[in-house]
Amino acid sequence: MTFTLVAPQHRDAPAAAAPIDSATRALRGARRRRRFGNIPAHVVMTVLAIISVFPIYWMFVTAFRPADEMLSTNPFPGPFSLENFQYVWDTIPILGMLGNTFGMALVLAVGQLLVAILAAYGFARWSFRGQKILFLLFVGSWLVPFQVTMIPNYVLISKMGLLNTILGVMVPQLATAFAVMLLRQHLESFPRELLDAAEMDGRGPWRTLWEVVVPNLRPALAALGIMLFINAWNEYLWPSLIMQQSTDLIQVGIRGFMGAEGNNWGAIMAASALACLPILGIYVFLQRYVVDAFVRSGLK
Repeated sequence: MTFTLVAPQHRDAPAAAAPIDSATRALRGARRRRRFGNIPAHVVMTVLAIISVFPIYWMFVTAFRPADEMLSTNPFPGPFSLENFQYVWDTIPILGMLGNTFGMALVLAVGQLLVAILAAYGFARWSFRGQKILFLLFVGSWLVPFQVTMIPNYVLISKMGLLNTILGVMVPQLATAFAVMLLRQHLESFPRELLDAAEMDGRGPWRTLWEVVVPNLRPALAALGIMLFINAWNEYLWPSLIMQQSTDLIQVGIRGFMGAEGNNWGAIMAASALACLPILGIYVFLQRYVVDAFVRSGLK
């Protein structure tokens, strides 16, 4: 004789699943409210993005317009024409200007990074008498408008015989207090254990800086380097003041299309569009370093 055991069935079994279903519905409702609650923020961000991008869009639209459509207010492109770019290519040595400007901005960014690394490392690593006062002087130099120091710098460059040279544009800007302050904040949060371990391994302060500190600050250095490069590339007032009789830089070259008889807006927009392309390319390839630097906000 064979006996078969049958599990008893409870009538209230479906009711046990009710709390799970209600919890799932509540979770879905919270996700839905959170998703729709972000719509106003997304709308605001979209509007701000359009406002920021529109001048660049208008520059390219104007650059591709023919001469008889130059003052048109039509926001849509067309008819397309390359005559403005052809005029710029035939009038000024645009490739040479872009190359000189790229080299100038690269040297300035590297020089400012080097000075900032050394100064910030000194402020963050050691405590010495007058440290706070010296750092406040750095901050104060950043708060002083450039127009205040422009004339003394011009007189200095003139006495050094560097007028109308790219070197005269670079020398007064090889140090920037902004880079020192930013790197000092990153180095303040650098783990002291790594510095102590490097010292125990027999590394001096110089080797510790280049073998331990700098490799761990690559995202921050990349982000800062990009900002310094863009700032040097976009600088107009100081190069135009120093290079009054030279057109080696793109900033000064674009100024040549502006005259007392009128401004050639098509050529100005075409040259400006060509000057924007290197910056756009650099940011596209190195943007992840900028994002990493802002997300991490230094080493934790």
